[in-house]
Amino acid sequence: MESTGGTSAPPPADAEVHRRLVYGDESALAEVYAAYGGLVRRVAVRVTRSPAAAEDVAQEVFAHLWSRPYTFDANRGSLRTWLSVLAHRRAVDWVRSEARHRKDAGADDSALQAIPDAGPGPDETVVDRERSLLLHTALAELPQPQREVVHLAYFAGRTYRQAAVELGIPEGTAKTRLRSALRSLAETLADPPDPALERGA
Repeated sequence: MESTGGTSAPPPADAEVHRRLVYGDESALAEVYAAYGGLVRRVAVRVTRSPAAAEDVAQEVFAHLWSRPYTFDANRGSLRTWLSVLAHRRAVDWVRSEARHRKDAGADDSALQAIPDAGPGPDETVVDRERSLLLHTALAELPQPQREVVHLAYFAGRTYRQAAVELGIPEGTAKTRLRSALRSLAETLADPPDPALERGA
C-alpha cells in the first residue's frame, strides 16, 4: 500500500465498511487505508520512533483487518479507535522485539524495561473473553465443511488454495466455503449483512 500523504480521505461508515470487508471487497480496504493509514502510521511512529518500522506496523495492521475482519465489532467502538489500539500494540511488540535483539547482542536492555505494559485492563479482558466465547460458539455452529476451511485458513495459516489441496476439494469450492463461513460469523459477531448484498444487488 502506498502512503496517502498528509491528507486523509473522509472516514467510511464503520458498519458498512465492515460488511464489505467480510465480503472480501478490496475497495473497502482501500477506503479504510485512505482514511486511517496516516493515523496508524502516526501512532506507530510515536512508539517506535522509526518511520520505516511504522510503515511495517501499518502493513501488519491493515493485513490483519483484511484477513480477519470479524475481529472488529462496530457495536463495541469505532474503527478509528480499534485501528489505533491495534497499531499501538503492534508498535510496542516491535519495540520489545528490537530491545530483545539488542539484549541478545549484549546491549543495555533498559529500553525494554521502559516500555509501558500494553496488556489489556480488566474491562478489556472481560470484553475479549466475551468475544472469544462468541467466536468459538459461532465457529462450532458452522457446517463442518466451512469449519474445516476456516480452521486451515485462519488458525493454521493456510491460503485457501493450500486448504483446498489439504481437503481434496477444488479451489473455487474452498473459496466459496470460506466466504460463506465469514458471512455467518459476521452475522453472529456483528451487524447482519445487507440483504441487498445477499441478493447480489
